[in-house]
Formats: sequence, C-alpha cells, structure tokens
Amino acid sequence: MKKILVSLLFSMIIVPVLGQSKAYTEKKNAKLAVKSPFEKIWDGELPAEVVYKDDQIIAFVPLRRQTPVHYLIVPKKRITTINEMTDDDAQVVGKMFIVARDLAKKYGIAETGYRLAINTNENSGQSVFHLHLHLLGGMKTGPMVDQTYTDPNPRKGKD
Repeated sequence: MKKILVSLLFSMIIVPVLGQSKAYTEKKNAKLAVKSPFEKIWDGELPAEVVYKDDQIIAFVPLRRQTPVHYLIVPKKRITTINEMTDDDAQVVGKMFIVARDLAKKYGIAETGYRLAINTNENSGQSVFHLHLHLLGGMKTGPMVDQTYTDPNPRKGKD
C-alpha cells in the first residue's frame, strides 16, 4: 500500500513538474500526427530557398531569419528530438555538422564565427518536431541570440 501511495504521489506531483505542459504536449502530438513542414519542403510541397540537398540532408533559409546568415540543416529522416535519436542516427546527425561547417565556409562566416543550435522540447522553444540544426552568423550574437535582429525580408509563417 505504501508503494502505491508513493507511486501515486510521484506521478501527481513530480512528473508534471519535470514533464512538458499539457498544452505543449497536445500541440506536439498534433504536429507529430502529420507530415512535418521539413518533410513537405523535401517533397516539394512547400517552397524553400534550398542551399544544400543530398540523399540524407537538406538545408534552407528559414521563414524567419534570426541573423543575416541563418540556415536550417535537416535530415531527411524524421527524428523528433535529440531524445529520440538512436545510435543508428549518429552518422546523419554528424553529417548535419559537416554540412554546417561547409555552409559556414561557403557563406563567409567560418572565420568571423557562427552558432549552431538544436532546440529540444518545450523549455528550449522547439516548435517543429523534426530535428534541425540552426546555423546562425553574419553578426555578433553574444552569449545567446537576443532577437534584436530584424529580417529585412521576412517570410510568412514559422520555421
């Protein structure tokens, strides 16, 4: 009986504190039930300014850039978050970083500096549930991107 009570208290008090909010979980589940926007870009169903594509990776300008140089680097395989990444995914995730390195060189930010970021779940602000690597550069970003950059060519929607 004591174990049941402790288990019940844990699930009622601790799990909600450590887990994702109900609203976020519902939003995430709804998005996971359909094709991701990145899969639609890959399949040609949504337009994108593609800067790199091979049989495993696509890279493109997001709908709302946060720095002058901003690309999303996305594996063709839908991996929801880093948490769902398997050991078999290591090669394609590693390749994402190689593509980022090459794009940084190609677009002239390798020497001045750039940031690579992957958001995972609610507290990071993940809004698209398909693993993607942000390549950010072309300006000083400081310790974190502070959202002061205003895109002179905004696109409709979100990344």
